[in-house]
Amino acid sequence: MYNLHAATIAIIAANIIVSLRGFSDTVFFDRYKFSIGSIKAGQKERTVTSGFLHVDISHLFFNMFTLYFFADVVINWFGATKFLIIYFISLIGGSLLALFFHKDEPYYSAVGASGAVTGILYAAILLNPNMQLGIMFIPIPLPAYVLGIAYLLYSIYGMKSRLGNIGHTAHFGGAIGGYVTTLVLRPELLVTDTLIVVLLALPILILFVLEKMGKI
Repeated sequence: MYNLHAATIAIIAANIIVSLRGFSDTVFFDRYKFSIGSIKAGQKERTVTSGFLHVDISHLFFNMFTLYFFADVVINWFGATKFLIIYFISLIGGSLLALFFHKDEPYYSAVGASGAVTGILYAAILLNPNMQLGIMFIPIPLPAYVLGIAYLLYSIYGMKSRLGNIGHTAHFGGAIGGYVTTLVLRPELLVTDTLIVVLLALPILILFVLEKMGKI
């Protein structure tokens, strides 16, 4: 356990407050969730508000639990202001990629902070690629960059196969947002950690090659 930064507490509190309102008020939930048809009709704010709504307590807990572990890595490198910039760019990046891939599906909808949280996760991995992360069913910790690459490759598979009731596209868009913003804020990583930068870019390149080929 460690003391959370005020910026992390503010983000978690906002997610809890908005999500709890959405749990008890379906009109509120439907008004602010990500919805292709509504966004194309002009309700652009849904690209942000949907990132603070969740389907249920477990969905909310998982996202906030992940944020809890990785927010301080980013804050320690960049400070609170840039952490918030990465968070919101990742959130919007997730929404924009979902809008791009599902633009012809007017009834497609989604909620959750997963895009923003994945952006923070990917930023943390880029900043500290050799930190060791554990995962269920794997008995030994693995370098963060290995799990980051594996996670995005899994997200591509999930997008392609429409696997589960999960917003894989938003996860991927958030990761792109976190990746690009981190490199803009710390371009020296292109020189000091060139291999890691290239390796983390590979799943992103694969995604857009597959999209260009019509495979997704």
